[in-house]
Amino acid sequence: MAKPNSKWYKLDSAGTLYSALQKEEYSAIYRFSALMEKDVDPAALQRAIDRCMPRFPTFAVRIRKGAFWYYLEHNSAPGPFLKEDVSDPCQPVRFKEDNGWLVRFYYYRNRISIEVFHALSDGGGAIVFFRTLLAEYLRQTGVDIPAGNGVLDLNEPPREEEMEDAYARYAGHHALGLHRQPTAYQNTGTSEPFYTFHVTMGFVPLSKLREESKKYGASITEYLSAVLIYVILEKQKREKPYRLRPVALAIPINLRGWFPSETLRNFITTVRPYIAPALGDYTFPEIVSQVRHFMKLHINRQELQAAFTGNVRFTENFFLRLIPVVFKNPVMALNYRLHGVRPYSCTYTNPGAFTVPPEMAEHIRGAEVILGQATVPRCHCASISYGDTMEITFAGTQAETDTERDFFRFLVRAGIPVRVESNR
Repeated sequence: MAKPNSKWYKLDSAGTLYSALQKEEYSAIYRFSALMEKDVDPAALQRAIDRCMPRFPTFAVRIRKGAFWYYLEHNSAPGPFLKEDVSDPCQPVRFKEDNGWLVRFYYYRNRISIEVFHALSDGGGAIVFFRTLLAEYLRQTGVDIPAGNGVLDLNEPPREEEMEDAYARYAGHHALGLHRQPTAYQNTGTSEPFYTFHVTMGFVPLSKLREESKKYGASITEYLSAVLIYVILEKQKREKPYRLRPVALAIPINLRGWFPSETLRNFITTVRPYIAPALGDYTFPEIVSQVRHFMKLHINRQELQAAFTGNVRFTENFFLRLIPVVFKNPVMALNYRLHGVRPYSCTYTNPGAFTVPPEMAEHIRGAEVILGQATVPRCHCASISYGDTMEITFAGTQAETDTERDFFRFLVRAGIPVRVESNR
C-alpha cells in the first residue's frame, strides 16, 4: 500500500489487466457527465481541476512500463487541461501523449465530463472524485458548498485508506480459478472505421422504471438486465444460427458493500447472469426470475471474495512475475479474450444513483454515464440515475443499432416513456 507521500503505486489486479490490454486502437475508458443548470465557466472549471488533483494522488499519475510490470508514478507535468468536448468520446489514451495524463476533462455548453482510464479507478472511486470536482467548481463560481455527504475536503491531506489496494487486503484463502465458461452469443456487428464511437442515450422516469420492476419482484438492475438478455436472445433467433448459444451479461459489482474500504482505486468484480436458449424458449417473466435468483444466489461475500482472490493470485503468480512485460501482455490479452470476452454477450453496469449534497442539487440538472468501447465491435450498456431520471447509454463501435433500438422499444411497450439522444 502506497503512503500519502509516495511517488509511485503498484497497479491493483484490475489495473494490471487494463494496462496489459492497452493498444493503439483500444483503451479501457469510461465517462461521467453532469448537466449543470447554467452554461459552464471554463476558467472556473480549470481552477477547480487544479485545486482537486493534489487531493487525489491516485488520479494524478502517469503509467510507466517496468521490465516485468506496468506501474503508476506521480505526474508532475503541466495539466490536466480542460478541453472542449468531442463528438466521439472515450477515445483511447496514449501513454506518452497529453503529458501522460490518464484522466480527461471536457465541457460543452452546460455539460461537464470526466473520462478515466480504468487502470486508475472503478466507477465508485471516480464518482467520489467527480462529485468533489463539481463541488469545487460551484465554489469557484460563488456557491458555498461544504465538505461532507460524499464531497471530500480539499484542505485535508489524502488518507491512506483512499489509496489502498483493497483486492490485496481482502484476498482470501480460496480462489475460483480461471475455469473456462461456455462461449456466449457474441452480439457483434459490423466494425466501424477507427475511431467511430456510436453513443445512444435513453432517459426514462425512475419512478416508472421502479414501478415496472416491482411487478416482477426485481430490482432495477435485475429488471434492466433481463430486458437486455431478452432483446439479445431475440436478435440471435432472428439470425437463425446453426446453434443457439447462451446469452450472458458481465455485470460489475462494487465490492465496497461487502468488504469495507474507502479505496478510490479499483475494487469490483463481475457476475454472469445468463440464459441458455438450447434448453428451450423463455418468456420474459421467466427471464426476470432466472436473473433475479441468479443474482441472489451468487452475489455473496464468499463467492465474490473467491472471484477476486483468483485474479490476485493470477497477477502474483511467481512464474508470471518473471516473464518480461513485452511477453506477458499478449498472454494476459489472450487470457482476457478467453475468460473476459467470449463468455459474454454484453456488459451492463449500473453504478446506481448519483447523489450530491443538498447545496449542490439545485445547480445540477442531470447525470450521464458512458462505458467505452469493447475489444470487439459490440455495444456496452451503462446506466445512472439522478433525481427521478434514469439515464441508460448504449455505446460501441458497431454499425448496427439492433440492441439499443429493441431495448428502448421494449421499455416503451411496457409503458415506460423513453426520450432518446444519439451522436449517430
